[in-house]
Amino acid sequence: MRVRGAMKVSDVMTKVPCCCKETDTVRHAAELMKSHDVGSLPVVNNCEERKLLGIVTDRDICLRIVGAGKASSSQVVEAMTKSVTANHVDDLLDACEAKMGKYQVRRIPVVDSRGVCVGIVSQADIALHDSAEHISATVAAISKRLPKRHQPDSVLVIGAA
Repeated sequence: MRVRGAMKVSDVMTKVPCCCKETDTVRHAAELMKSHDVGSLPVVNNCEERKLLGIVTDRDICLRIVGAGKASSSQVVEAMTKSVTANHVDDLLDACEAKMGKYQVRRIPVVDSRGVCVGIVSQADIALHDSAEHISATVAAISKRLPKRHQPDSVLVIGAA
């Protein structure tokens, strides 16, 4: 278990996560998710530079593409969340958990000072490093449904809350 407040995002994040580009097809993104056993992919400008542009989740693909009757050849840009909550690599893990609760997300990309995607933190990553009681509170905050009018649009937020 961790010492409360002492761990950084970089201590628990998945380093250099699998990413996709806006111009990739959602079929390709879904294939990447399947082969890497993940539920989301950071969307980057290109695979070399990895500048974070957004995130696409399996749920985004289901609701925005499949549920809307669009083809699997649709581009990721049609399904992705373009404005995304991100953490800086040096942020404290407590700040990351607070953002997860505030924005009700289970995964948050991690960027460096140049906006390059260097990792991703998932609810599961945090669960492996914290007490059951604290994880329970975090999961409850993430899962609590806000009334539709109060649900925030995702906003690019980098750094501690």
